[in-house]
Amino acid sequence: MKPIFVQLQCVPGKTYEVADAIYKAEIVSELYSTSGEYDLLIKVYIEEGQDIGKFVNQYISSVPGVVRSLTTMTFTAF
Repeated sequence: MKPIFVQLQCVPGKTYEVADAIYKAEIVSELYSTSGEYDLLIKVYIEEGQDIGKFVNQYISSVPGVVRSLTTMTFTAF
């Protein structure tokens, strides 16, 4: 398993519901944006070799309260 970090825009007041709905998500940061939505940075774990884009589309983008997924970042330990 490897960690990926996904930044989301969420409906106001729904950040914790969104994070709870995503399997094994950890909230890294929450920031209120000027658009009136909340930006949420979460860390989730995926299988090695799993396609990140498909994972985000299948398990994160469709969660109620998510406006859109902005960025996905991966980090490799060295």
